[in-house]
Amino acid sequence: MSQTIRHPEILDMARREGKVTVDGLAAHFGVTLQTIRRDLTDLAEAGQLERVHGGAVLPSGTTNIGYEERRVLNPDAKAEIAKACAAQIPDNISLFLNIGTSTEAVAHALQGHRNLMVVTNNMNVANILAGHSGCEIVVTGGSLRRTDGGLIGNLAANTIKQFKVDLAVIGCSALDQEGDLLDFDIQEVDVSQTILRQSRKTFLVADGSKFTRTAPARIASLAEIDTFFTDTPLSEELAARCADWDTDVVVAPSE
Repeated sequence: MSQTIRHPEILDMARREGKVTVDGLAAHFGVTLQTIRRDLTDLAEAGQLERVHGGAVLPSGTTNIGYEERRVLNPDAKAEIAKACAAQIPDNISLFLNIGTSTEAVAHALQGHRNLMVVTNNMNVANILAGHSGCEIVVTGGSLRRTDGGLIGNLAANTIKQFKVDLAVIGCSALDQEGDLLDFDIQEVDVSQTILRQSRKTFLVADGSKFTRTAPARIASLAEIDTFFTDTPLSEELAARCADWDTDVVVAPSE
């Protein structure tokens, strides 16, 4: 198989999984490790991947990958995370769901809940829950970001300030080893920070691919999160920080 055929498939695998490994790609394509290393070097030099020890990840940058690519990235992991998160969301509460494919997975997992008031700045979340009679849905308004159905800007933030919800479930674009939640859009960051201030309890949902990426804008620290739901065990250092912060960590699916 020529590199012109391998390269697009390698990129597609990186978008789905968040990371590719030299060993895994060599086995998948039936070629040598040296061949895969050359492929990854070529893709890195073209700015399409970023080399890391043992493989490569999607490149860091100042812009997020497209919504459709994010939607198909780790769908099984997101579903398991959402299931674990929904299991800790009681009936008869108010909650906020923000922008992101992980929070959309949580919306799908809430179909069996009853008597919820869901406030959201995510048009996709509103549409997912629209047919669920057990939910009252409040959409914030704001400037519509057509790429992913997100509502951002001052109107969205000002609407959120009118509420004090029992629980917020938020996502992020990246999560670093210092425990900082990161994103790309400054306006979205402002809305997310407002959500955190207006919530009595906060959950973060983020799959393991978020550990392999970075983004320029800081939302908050895991120290401000009550429970973090993910599919990948944390590093010893970050796990110790979460313990010091009293941030619970749920790795789904639980063993």
